[in-house]
Amino acid sequence: MKKLLIATRSKGKFPEIVSELNGLPFEFLNLNNVSELPSNFEVEEPAATLEGNAIIKAMILGKKTGFLTLAEDAGLEVDALDGRPGVYTARYAPGTDKDRYRKLLGELQGVPEEKRTARFRAVIAIYNPENDKIRTCEGIYDGKIALEPKGENGFGYDPVFYNVELGKTNAEMTMEEKNKVSHRGKALRKTKEILKQNFL
Repeated sequence: MKKLLIATRSKGKFPEIVSELNGLPFEFLNLNNVSELPSNFEVEEPAATLEGNAIIKAMILGKKTGFLTLAEDAGLEVDALDGRPGVYTARYAPGTDKDRYRKLLGELQGVPEEKRTARFRAVIAIYNPENDKIRTCEGIYDGKIALEPKGENGFGYDPVFYNVELGKTNAEMTMEEKNKVSHRGKALRKTKEILKQNFL
């Protein structure tokens, strides 16, 4: 069976991605399963755009391992902060996910509910080192930044990202609920079609 390397070490992200791509004839690996890579191997993300980072990550890891590689970069764009943290979402503050969303809530202190609009954007790149073929797609998920964190599920900024239609934060949703509406879920459904048409 053909292997598909999903370029993440995140214990939260990997099962989310695999659950959307299930049914495709791939063996799914993440960076923790690949003996070809040293355990501390990290790809720098120097690009000014999410798409640039996803492409760099997919190409470097695909060339290094020889596997068909899926890499994703996602960012949170908050309107009241002129689109920040954007490409720096994962490195917005040192420490844990909690440290990052606490910093975000601090920056939005005093911003009224109607001005707390935000969106998550995910860009996925798929790279095949055998023929140098690369494809990308994007998913966008609109919501608001909550006044305080709620919920225990998910990871990253999920406790403070509020879905207006469902009336709850990402962290209050099941994985199935979240995948239906999230930026990553939307991008992965496009990815599934791209994999079927171009890479199988």
